[in-house]
Amino acid sequence: MSRSTTAKSAKSSRRLVALALGLGLASAALGTAMPASAAPDTGSAASATTAVARYTGSAGHAADNQAFFDAVLKSVAEKQAAHPNLKSVTVYYNASQAPSFRSQISSAASIWNSSVSNVKLAATSGQGDFAYYEGNDPSNGSYASTDGHGSGYIFLDYSQNQQYDSIRVVAHETGHVLGLPDHYSGPCSELMSGGGPGPSCTNRYPNSTERARVNQLWANGLAKALEKAVSAR
Repeated sequence: MSRSTTAKSAKSSRRLVALALGLGLASAALGTAMPASAAPDTGSAASATTAVARYTGSAGHAADNQAFFDAVLKSVAEKQAAHPNLKSVTVYYNASQAPSFRSQISSAASIWNSSVSNVKLAATSGQGDFAYYEGNDPSNGSYASTDGHGSGYIFLDYSQNQQYDSIRVVAHETGHVLGLPDHYSGPCSELMSGGGPGPSCTNRYPNSTERARVNQLWANGLAKALEKAVSAR
């Protein structure tokens, strides 16, 4: 597309401001505050690094999905390096800012924990490797995001979770945490096809190819990330 740099910057800023307001209102209604480390930054620098992976829409977000996975992988690798005696790889999530989706988040974690063997998801009330948030964002729906500085979160949109199977939405977005990209043209049997098959699709489980890919990523990818984390100490 041929758009001026100024127009792109203005559009990006308006979009991020709207998202920040939406999240702020949701947090205020819950009587909680969204941590600055997870809140979208409306500054120009952050606008260039913010990565978003949507549940529906274009399939052209592979780089954004990868950025989110890399941020989570880095966080986990640093913890593993600090505690070399840990036998298992666990990705910790904080769901305190998404109380309306507590059940769906727990179900999605259970689905992934029963589907893969090289990585597990576990809840924490403290600093996790990523967090869940909830609110209204009709323009973007639910998505996984990173600010480019190692802070990742999943935002769950109210209206989208009413239109689509909510556990499928959460399990799909959690798939980005584990390294899977969107593939909207896939069939309903493919979890990462997201909203592509339409609202009637209620499959909540990754297929064999997706399970194998996650196991591979967390065997080889974590080893490389851990080596990098150790060498940087």
